Amino acid sequence: MQNKQEFPVPSQIESVSSPSLVVFPEKIRANIQLMIKIAGGPERLRPHVKTHKMAEVVVLQKEQGIGKFKCATMAEMRMLLTCQVKDILLAMQPVGPVIASLVQLSKKHPDTQFSTLVDNSKTLKTIETLCDQSGANLGVYLDINCGMNRTGIVPSEAAKKLYQRIHQSESVALGGLHVYDGHIRDSAIEDRAEHCRRDWEAVDAFIDSLEESALPIPNIIAGGSPTFPVHARREGVDLSPGTTLLWDFGYGDAFPDLPFQQAAFLLTRVLSKPSENLVCLDLGHKSVAAEIPHPRVRLLGLEDAAFVSQSEEHLVIETEKAASLSVGDIIFGIPRHICPTVALHNKVVVATDGKSNIYWEVVARDRILD
Repeated sequence: MQNKQEFPVPSQIESVSSPSLVVFPEKIRANIQLMIKIAGGPERLRPHVKTHKMAEVVVLQKEQGIGKFKCATMAEMRMLLTCQVKDILLAMQPVGPVIASLVQLSKKHPDTQFSTLVDNSKTLKTIETLCDQSGANLGVYLDINCGMNRTGIVPSEAAKKLYQRIHQSESVALGGLHVYDGHIRDSAIEDRAEHCRRDWEAVDAFIDSLEESALPIPNIIAGGSPTFPVHARREGVDLSPGTTLLWDFGYGDAFPDLPFQQAAFLLTRVLSKPSENLVCLDLGHKSVAAEIPHPRVRLLGLEDAAFVSQSEEHLVIETEKAASLSVGDIIFGIPRHICPTVALHNKVVVATDGKSNIYWEVVARDRILD
């Protein structure tokens, strides 16, 4: 079939259950190398693990000199600990019991630098109180809202006062600034760079204000996957791509200047042929991210397919190639949004050395890890 020519299909693939997510370690390694090349060195990278949630992918990055990581959940943080990562940022302002869990983890692992974000004095006070009680050493970054309007504090006098509070705190260590600009999604790199420059003007002014007040800025963490090549041109910032490790066709189509490889493919099978030109695949909402409109997956060799319906376990497509398909045929597809797709799979099939009899556990898809 045409789709099998898109990439080397590993042997033993017929024995793999469907639907499954198949990853290619050599493609992941190539993506890591490209990340490092764009960044100018591994020391500038603090990759996000939310996309892949796998210890093995962290190890691949560590092998190429990356030592700092960013995560969104305590489960992801615990996974990083199993990989002996020594610098971990929880890039999600902690609330509720997460604050106590984070402080306890910091106390338990004094050789690891733990950090998190705050954008308000109430959260900072809670963190300080728990650190005082436990003697934990926790770093705190000020989370800056540079235009996304999701989290963070707008650069202002109020932000400066909060930053000064962190600096003067005897309970936590000042980490610096965290500036995430996930709202910048211009397709052309020139437009993206200009958008980034405009939104960074307020950040620059804020940095100048801090420096004028003799407030230190130990570190600045900027951007996500679409903008990290732009921020790579700045001096003194760490970069936090995440989707770049596995890639998907959503980002691939939107950002043609980023030549990352598709490293994760969905394996599905023809389940039924209910009528002429209609084909049902075993690729429902439980297997591919469904928070976005169709096409949620790009079916290799069936690019003409129209998406008729999708339910929990089924995906019905209409294609003029239906007559060439038989029940049980394997189809490969590229997800449009890889991050939530990975979270739907407890294990991935690893295609390496031409084989597919290895599995990696998506360990940090769980919300709670002991």
